[in-house]
Amino acid sequence: MHSSQVTAEPSTNGTAEPYPRVFDVIIAGCGPTGAMLAAELRLHDVRVLVLEKETEPASFVRIVGLHIRSIELLAMRGLLERIHGRGRQRPAAGFFAAINKPAPQGLDSAHAYLLGIPQPVIDQVLEEHAVALGAQVRRGCAVVGFDQDDEGVTVVLADGERLRSRYFVGCDGARSTVRKLLGVAFPGEPARNDTLMGELEVGVPQEEIAAKVAEIGGASRAFSIGPFGGAVYRVVVPAAGVSHDRAEPPTIEDFKQQLRAITGTDFGVHSPRWLSRFGDATRLVEQYRVGRVLLAGDAAHIHPPIGGQGLNLGVQDAVNLGWKLAGQVRGWAPDTVLDTYQAERHPVAADVLDNTRAQTALLADEPGAQAVRRLLTELMDFEVVNQYLIEKITAVGIRYDFGEGPDLLGRRLRDIDLERGRLYDQLHQGRGLVLDRTGRLTAGGWSDRVDLIADPVAAVDVPALLLRPDGYIAWVGEDQRDLDDQLSRWFGEPGH
Repeated sequence: MHSSQVTAEPSTNGTAEPYPRVFDVIIAGCGPTGAMLAAELRLHDVRVLVLEKETEPASFVRIVGLHIRSIELLAMRGLLERIHGRGRQRPAAGFFAAINKPAPQGLDSAHAYLLGIPQPVIDQVLEEHAVALGAQVRRGCAVVGFDQDDEGVTVVLADGERLRSRYFVGCDGARSTVRKLLGVAFPGEPARNDTLMGELEVGVPQEEIAAKVAEIGGASRAFSIGPFGGAVYRVVVPAAGVSHDRAEPPTIEDFKQQLRAITGTDFGVHSPRWLSRFGDATRLVEQYRVGRVLLAGDAAHIHPPIGGQGLNLGVQDAVNLGWKLAGQVRGWAPDTVLDTYQAERHPVAADVLDNTRAQTALLADEPGAQAVRRLLTELMDFEVVNQYLIEKITAVGIRYDFGEGPDLLGRRLRDIDLERGRLYDQLHQGRGLVLDRTGRLTAGGWSDRVDLIADPVAAVDVPALLLRPDGYIAWVGEDQRDLDDQLSRWFGEPGH
């Protein structure tokens, strides 16, 4: 185990507690969701331990796509410059069911693009960020049990060690041990079809590949091969006929076999960067929280990777949850704030599951599915339709239900110009923000949790607004009493 051992803190009567009680939050899983959550908690001085069952980070290099909202969140925390030069930027287009349409012109973001980046890079950046903020990460620690009571959670590791925390969060992936131990319902559809996906080098000229793809046309929507930079191509083929168990990684021979069956050639594929096999299982937990145990990322929802939404959805879960759980731990957040994690993120995940179901149907070879695909392809020539679907996939179209109010209420705010620079540069510490163009408002007794920027030239068409730490607009107006009501709603009593 790669960290110092945890020792029990003395209790008030001078005796050691029966279990170590050092941590406010223990997180299972140090993928992007777990690492991002740990960092968000540390911004509020919450004592965090991350347990990762793997002894070393994944060695394979898989390219993942960061969508617009995830890129915005990284910019909000000052992380974008650390990854931008290590990724490949491309237009925000062709996401929905791989229908090839240009990027919409009206995307309301300063980061209206996709960033393709090796997953080990994003894993490393987020883990280093969390550790730099003071999170502890212990590798080689598999969770095998836990027990919660009114005061906290006792977490049991495979070697018998028992750890204690006030809250426990499962960010341990699609096969989540925490979810299974928690016993929450996980309804949805089991996998019916498997697909192989990988990034491999090819041994034939690009022109030969393009000609073969054009010859096959739309005969199989489950097959694709396209350039991913240099001689590397991303290959997608159906797994039907490949006998390996789903839990076993596929081989390059499996890809060659399937390519020959579909195209008559294997394109001389070799030197894979990574190979994977995935099913189309689609499930969503009914409860994101049971007492002091919560779920986030793939532990709470699984779906096919079409549209590339999985990693993004998990990182966004973490940023939604982090400040709310921190407020609960630190004692300033009303109980209702932590309840909004389920209320806000469950419908978002349900929408992602529905759009992946729709995309999967549009990739089927049946005549009816292809007729619908042709119709949708025509409809996407209308800019408003194309933009709506891209905003859905990239999570910039989300609007949380904060009650009646202006259209901006419940939406995220783009990175706008301020007198002192850019908005997102003011959000690195994960605090709330009052942006006041009137010069009359104050954060008052909430100034330990909420910043105030008085800026008459801020590039936003409202008198003032309250921005939550996750970048969503919680209030729009100009009346101090109304603002105070919303500060109390989201940030508790003044002068905490």
